[in-house]
Amino acid sequence: MTPCRALPSMGMTAGLRLELTYENELDDEFTGLAGDDGLMTIAGFGSLLSERSARYTFPHLVNFRIGLVPGWRRVFSHTADVFFLRGIARPETSSHRRGVVVSLFEVPYTPANVAAFISREHEFRFVAVQPLELGTGQPLELGTGQPLELGTGQPIGRKAVVCAANTDSDYRALRCPPAEWSRRWSVHGCTSVWRTDVLPCRVYLRHCVLAARSLGEEAEENFLRATFLADRRTTVGEYLALHLDIMDELPPPELAERYSG
Repeated sequence: MTPCRALPSMGMTAGLRLELTYENELDDEFTGLAGDDGLMTIAGFGSLLSERSARYTFPHLVNFRIGLVPGWRRVFSHTADVFFLRGIARPETSSHRRGVVVSLFEVPYTPANVAAFISREHEFRFVAVQPLELGTGQPLELGTGQPLELGTGQPIGRKAVVCAANTDSDYRALRCPPAEWSRRWSVHGCTSVWRTDVLPCRVYLRHCVLAARSLGEEAEENFLRATFLADRRTTVGEYLALHLDIMDELPPPELAERYSG
């Protein structure tokens, strides 16, 4: 995801000159994220809208619920090595917005859980945000040109970690040195991860739609109308209207449970 008003800017992190900087970016220990109860909150989008999918990484998660990260939007603008490893990538397909509906849940703040999240979302940056829990508090509206009613929401009273967009240069500098890049990406013929010429992996997109649907009408509507392709103009809903067969794109049998919402 990206902040709606964020612009690329040069910054310094641990002596590195970066293309993107984020306010409240977390280090690889997620320092400061733990609450007094020893838990950390994750704001999930994409496959993490599915509790079943989230439990593959965090089997002991608690309090799975619907929330909102104000001021951010979701863009399909990167490839994922795991899609190649699981055999669902299709390279031939090169596989406003005031907030994004997310799942919210807590997991124990432990080095193992932090490492598991970074491993799952390796190509992303990680930022601390102040999400809202939907269904409580004051009325909200979230628009994509036209008002989209999102019920009510209130701050959850703690920070949450959310995945944020990266660039190839920053990714290489911060987390993916040459040997790691070769192991994760070059082996699949990928020379770039963060790009503007990709389309969503079809199996994964179907999974995300079903996962959003499982959270309710608000989540599905937001995903379709406030999630964008890499061109940052076409919404997922518009794209699916032109490619209805994507919702019939079943995962391989061995991945049916994991990639079916």
